[in-house]
Amino acid sequence: MSYKILVIEDDPSYLKYLSHLLEREGHAVISATNGLQGLRMAKEENPALLLLDVMLPGLDGFEVCHRLREQALTAKLPIIMLSAKGQDADRVTALKVGANEFYSKPVDREVLLNKIKELLLVKGDN
Repeated sequence: MSYKILVIEDDPSYLKYLSHLLEREGHAVISATNGLQGLRMAKEENPALLLLDVMLPGLDGFEVCHRLREQALTAKLPIIMLSAKGQDADRVTALKVGANEFYSKPVDREVLLNKIKELLLVKGDN
C-alpha cells in the first residue's frame, strides 16, 4: 500500500537518500528543509507518517514534534525522529516530546523500513 510520507531534513544528500528509499517502497514523498516549513506541511498535506531530523534551521525537530502533538489534526501522526548526534539525551527528549521512535544517523535501512511499516499498519487500524 502506498502512503504519503513527509520528510523534514536539511541535509540534501540524506533527504535524497530517504526519498529514494521510500519511493522504492512505493510511497509518495513530500519534503521540507526547515522546521517551520515542515510544521506547515504536516498540517496542510496530511501525511501518513513523518521522518523528522533533530537539527533543523528555524525550529528544531524537538519543537516541531512538540507542536504537532499539541494540534488535534496532527496529534496522532506517527513520527520517527533522526539525529546525527545520536546521544542518549536526544533519544530521551525525542520520546518525551512525543516521537514514536528515535534513530541515530545513518539508520539501518531495514530497521527504518520495518518501523515505518509497523507504524503505518497501526495507523491503518485506527
